[in-house]
Amino acid sequence: MRARVRIVHGVALLATGLLAGAFGYGAANLVPTFDAVPQDMRFAFHTELMKVNGITVQGAMVVSTLGSLALAVLTRGRFRLAAAAASLLAFASFLITRFGNVPINGRIKRWAVSGPEPETAELLSRWELFNIARTLCGIAAFVVLIALALRVRPGGPERVVGPA
Repeated sequence: MRARVRIVHGVALLATGLLAGAFGYGAANLVPTFDAVPQDMRFAFHTELMKVNGITVQGAMVVSTLGSLALAVLTRGRFRLAAAAASLLAFASFLITRFGNVPINGRIKRWAVSGPEPETAELLSRWELFNIARTLCGIAAFVVLIALALRVRPGGPERVVGPA
């Protein structure tokens, strides 16, 4: 059972780390770049980026959520609660993306062809707020899983993971 828990924890850590890294990179590098270039260039780049990003980031969100949930099912006590919290945080990043960023991404795709609308600046600001929220959720989920990986039993180096 311990080997299965370690494998599931590893998968959850990997997926959540990739998710947090993608969101962190986007927040630290892509968003400032979006703001520094002309709008038509931003819209064209954003549209192309979302074609690829949609697949990879959604995949990371799904594996992060399900991996952390599986870890919660396989463990007990506070470890279970923390793993469930990581799963909820990863799922929150999905909900924020799906119902916050994605609808605005659709508008950006139209703006790349037809040009901006009067409310463009407001919607881009909202997109950035949603981006910050999902980034914080992804990073928090990753931090929780790292904390679980580093947690040790008193008197020994073995990780605190156990069957349900």
